[in-house]
Amino acid sequence: MNPNIKALYQIAGSHERTIIGLMSGTSLDGLDIAVCKISGSGNHTKLSVTHYTTIPYTEDFKTAIRKIFSIKAVDLEAVTLLHAHLARVHATMVLSALESWHLPTTSIDLIASHGQTIYHAPKFLHPTSEFGNATLQIGDGDILSAATGIITLSDFRQKHISAGGEGAPLALFGDTILFSSATENRILLNMGGIANFTYLPAGQTTNIISTDVGPANTLIDGYVKANYPGLSYDANGEIANTGIINEAFINEVLAHPFFSAGFPKTIGPELFNLDFIADALKNAGIVSMAHQDMVASLSYITARVIADGIIKVVGDATKNMVIYASGGGIHNAYIMQQLQNMCPGASFKNLETLGVHPDAKEAVLFAVLANEALAGSPTLSMGKISFPQ
Repeated sequence: MNPNIKALYQIAGSHERTIIGLMSGTSLDGLDIAVCKISGSGNHTKLSVTHYTTIPYTEDFKTAIRKIFSIKAVDLEAVTLLHAHLARVHATMVLSALESWHLPTTSIDLIASHGQTIYHAPKFLHPTSEFGNATLQIGDGDILSAATGIITLSDFRQKHISAGGEGAPLALFGDTILFSSATENRILLNMGGIANFTYLPAGQTTNIISTDVGPANTLIDGYVKANYPGLSYDANGEIANTGIINEAFINEVLAHPFFSAGFPKTIGPELFNLDFIADALKNAGIVSMAHQDMVASLSYITARVIADGIIKVVGDATKNMVIYASGGGIHNAYIMQQLQNMCPGASFKNLETLGVHPDAKEAVLFAVLANEALAGSPTLSMGKISFPQ
């Protein structure tokens, strides 16, 4: 037997696996690294996060990625080079984190790498009728595996595409496995660049919904970066708190067909970007708006599309709902207060109350997907396997 296959077989059959989950989101802040101890699979999964960190990207690295990120026409050479280079950068970050934690690479069974999405193209967003859903992540798994010496699973979203999905949100699978409750109606809300949630009705395996609902931080961050030199986001919602929302602008944004489309659905910065803001201003007939009013309006929109989505799914049941929040948006007090106002009967909690750091959630979910690929049901097998040699 090939030694790599033998090692994989032994890992799959072990009582417990140590898996590093890696996530780099649309904010391009850095690489989330979560070391997870996982036993069992499916509804019998037991998980603990033993180590977690986010290693920030350098400005030069972020600039290089932005040149090919969510842009229709890009330099193909740059895409090709970054596909390999990003994997090497991630490998260096993983090895650095392991060294700081005094963990040898031999203590890690697997790496589960999401890579970096550079373009997300659900069918409704592109005009080519003969093409279906598509999504593209860079960060080659073979290079990452060879550079770290650790078996790596990557490119998870393509199996979802092959089954007729849009490649996102994949949170459905990890949320269902880790956070379902027999007694509590739950919403697992994640607010990264895009806002998505998973609805987990108590004691049910049906009626579960996982969907994107619209922009979380992507519009706010993009506008702040463009108009507030030295800032890359609205810390704690401080700018939004000084502004006044513009109803005409908000109504124009919410009139976009994406928001009235049914669930589940996915979206990304390919739609929600600075051009989207400019078009909404023009269509609303707004000549100018104070920067703080725009930040307040964009922040209100984030809360509104989340609340509208939750109410669309659960109706009056929000009063019996516990909403566990994660992602960068939870650090924005303005958004969180607006959400509470819009869902007055719901109870909002930090995901950490369920044992997972709110900023580590997505990295953890990919570790769960890797665990399922090796030790779980064949009906949930995402990720391509790369060996160190």
